[in-house]
Amino acid sequence: MADGVGRRAILDLPSILPAVSGLLSFPNPVNEKAARTVAAVVAVTAIAALASGWYWLVFPLAYGFVARALTGPTLSPLGRAAMWVARRHLGEARLVAGPPKRFAQSVGAVFTVAGAAFLVAGWDSGAIATLAIIAVFATLESVFALCVGCKVFTLLMRVGVIPERICMECADIGLRSARRSA
Repeated sequence: MADGVGRRAILDLPSILPAVSGLLSFPNPVNEKAARTVAAVVAVTAIAALASGWYWLVFPLAYGFVARALTGPTLSPLGRAAMWVARRHLGEARLVAGPPKRFAQSVGAVFTVAGAAFLVAGWDSGAIATLAIIAVFATLESVFALCVGCKVFTLLMRVGVIPERICMECADIGLRSARRSA
């Protein structure tokens, strides 16, 4: 490091930023079958935590939601496994828009991080309530393909909180799929 080579490498942001932005990307479109597989495991985990009293399971749930919100499946073992299962065992992909799914993962991250904070603070009731909410919403997604976070995303687009360009990206899934296969 005396010659400054190490320092230059650390401070060479233009070469680092593409790698970081690539890591912090989210797939668009998303295979809904993989998303529902993730939701099924999340629902089972939350229900198991509630049934067993193992409220500490909110910590791996929080990690998973944060990882998926920031990087899609890249840093989420569950996300990666779900993609593999969906690709190998659940038939042809059913593509849905990525931005609403990322929003839903972000909402899940907020809830589970709050649940983890409640648990650390000794407020088990807060963690229990969080796990119950996560169990309900993950079950709706996995069993009925009802993504409540996606519905909220759509509502926020309609009232103008989320920019219209995001809406155009969501509407463009069919065209994007056709371009990839061409």
